[in-house]
Amino acid sequence: MLMRAETSCLLVVDFQERLMPAIYQADQVVATAAWLIQIAQRLGIPILASEQYPKGLGPTVPAVRALLPADAFMEKIHFSCAAELECMRRIDMLARNQVILVGAEAHVCVLQTALGLRMTGKEIYLVADGVSSRSPRDVELALERMRADSVRIVSREMVAFEWLHEAGTDRFRAVSRDFLR
Repeated sequence: MLMRAETSCLLVVDFQERLMPAIYQADQVVATAAWLIQIAQRLGIPILASEQYPKGLGPTVPAVRALLPADAFMEKIHFSCAAELECMRRIDMLARNQVILVGAEAHVCVLQTALGLRMTGKEIYLVADGVSSRSPRDVELALERMRADSVRIVSREMVAFEWLHEAGTDRFRAVSRDFLR
């Protein structure tokens, strides 16, 4: 199944200020999230961002927070967005069946969100270069488990090119010029 701009949404999971300093390759995964957010915005793809107990873990990191409007953010206390009623209400309101995921930690909140959303019938695409954990081994195990449970593991460029669908359009030229060179 290909990702389509008209059926996708982007979900940014828990890139929070007090968590990210401990995350393996945090700068890379935050940069990937920011890159995908900007492309999604250009293509009119809805974006939501979760924050796990922000009183304890702080707000989303500035590099991501600055790109999104305040109403994109959802607070949660469950590890899974799918277990948090308000998060699920917001995700369902988008009326998009394909959920593209980036976030931290891969083996906790991202994994539980991916599997929980998968159980609701959504197609889940996990951006491998857009997730991490404190330990690289936890990331590896999370990717293996999600793949075994029918989560599609993709790269950021796979997402961008599938959203774009074809070359030769003004939309493709603009995104290519600004993000794919």
